[in-house]
Amino acid sequence: MFFKEFEIRWSDLDSNRHLANSAYINFASHTRMAFLGELGFNHKTMAEYNIGPVVFYEHIYYFKEVFPGKPVKVSLGFKGMSEDGMFFEFQHDFYDSEGKNFARCEMMGAWIDLKNRKLIPLPQIFIDAFNKMERTDDFTVLTKADTRKHVQFPQDLYLTG
Repeated sequence: MFFKEFEIRWSDLDSNRHLANSAYINFASHTRMAFLGELGFNHKTMAEYNIGPVVFYEHIYYFKEVFPGKPVKVSLGFKGMSEDGMFFEFQHDFYDSEGKNFARCEMMGAWIDLKNRKLIPLPQIFIDAFNKMERTDDFTVLTKADTRKHVQFPQDLYLTG
């Protein structure tokens, strides 16, 4: 399992003086991109293939407060991917300096062609890299339907005029 360690900075705190919700998202994103960078997904290679990641959702579950003074660790778990690599799902667990799990983030995303602004399957070189990743015990092969499993559309979304 991949871990990234973070120092809680002043700017990571909210008005209650504990770790702000935006810091959780930033720590998870940084962990994700650090790991993907090790697999060869970095600004240079994504630019070569004209692709970038997009986030569909990030759900954070908070178990206890965390305060500055000691580092925290964030894990990366590979929970799912579509057969063509277009869709992906990760889980991040947040641990305090004593190894206690204080939060979890579940996120799902996809890859977009940066010129056409359309979702695209991953090039085979990236699928091969993902296939080398350690998978969670509940890993699933994703479909387009999985990308909408948490969505509740507002009633007025379909109104016209």
